[in-house]
Amino acid sequence: MEDRFAIHELIALYGHLIDEGEWHRLGELFTDDIVFDTSAFEHGEITEGLARLAADWATPGWPHPVAHHATNIVIRTLELDRAEVLSKGIGVGRKGRVGSVTYRDTLVKSAAGWRIKHRVAQLQRGR
Repeated sequence: MEDRFAIHELIALYGHLIDEGEWHRLGELFTDDIVFDTSAFEHGEITEGLARLAADWATPGWPHPVAHHATNIVIRTLELDRAEVLSKGIGVGRKGRVGSVTYRDTLVKSAAGWRIKHRVAQLQRGR
């Protein structure tokens, strides 16, 4: 149960750090070798490495929503030092537009705790 709680806290912390622009704290969320895949978005890409991710996101004008809300967190696989997690995110844009994303995460556990090693963000579009 302790690991499950820690994983839920990690997924929730993401929105708080991003919305506050606390780029120096991204190591609390991600491994140094994070692979973050936003290729499903209009201007998305696959970003490799914590340093590059932090530098990109700190760039003025980077297209982040003003609010990230994590929900529907499902731990699909939980092993001693690895987990597969599925969650939803609701983002509110600068002009009030709301969007939904599905996150598919691979987490690893180290001495520092659980961290996201690989994240795929898929924008939800109408069917």
